Amino acid sequence: MNNVEQLLDSLNTQPKASTNSKKRKWREIEQLKEKFQLEKELKEYDDSLAYMLEEF
Repeated sequence: MNNVEQLLDSLNTQPKASTNSKKRKWREIEQLKEKFQLEKELKEYDDSLAYMLEEF
């Protein structure tokens, strides 16, 4: 009976680690999305600033 309990315990812990890993990966993906969005917005401001400076 002890072996069965150990097996069940090991099965219960594996998905938890997998879930934490998935959450971490999704957080990393979200951070990358935010970074690319910020870079895109900064480039737009930079382009408009360059255009304004050309007029002067």
